[in-house]
Amino acid sequence: MNNTGIFYSFSSTKTAKAAEKIIQEFEPEFNIQKVNAEELTEELFLSFTNLILGVPTWFDGELPIYWDEFVPAIEDLNLKGKTIAIFGLGNQIEYPENFGDAVGIMAELVQERGAKLVGLTSAEGYTYESSRAEVDGKFLGLVLDQETQPRLTKERISEWVKDLKTQFS
Repeated sequence: MNNTGIFYSFSSTKTAKAAEKIIQEFEPEFNIQKVNAEELTEELFLSFTNLILGVPTWFDGELPIYWDEFVPAIEDLNLKGKTIAIFGLGNQIEYPENFGDAVGIMAELVQERGAKLVGLTSAEGYTYESSRAEVDGKFLGLVLDQETQPRLTKERISEWVKDLKTQFS
């Protein structure tokens, strides 16, 4: 089985909680290694075959600072042979015009570098104006709204991980 890492900020409480739920859904079949996105290096990023990226949307549709600072490194990487899934948190009520944008920004970035993007999810059940994470009715990853739909998180994660288990080998 190829190695799998989950990358997220250990100090981002809601993203960290979602990451823990994701890891639990993968167990015991997969051994997922946790990586603090705030301490990321190119070598560490490239050392995994399967990557799960926790990318919450900040402010008006932006990447968190720690991911934004790593973007120049990603822009120089060849990600062919990497399988990447992205999850992120957003708030569809307070930020309906850029809901989950960071997931879309990161998806575009890694796909342009040759990564295989997996874990697309349906945009049904959400209410928002626009999202860079949505393409043809699908999110380019798992978008969670802990502010307005926290009761749906567990099921959404469970279904997402079930799909990822078939994509990661």
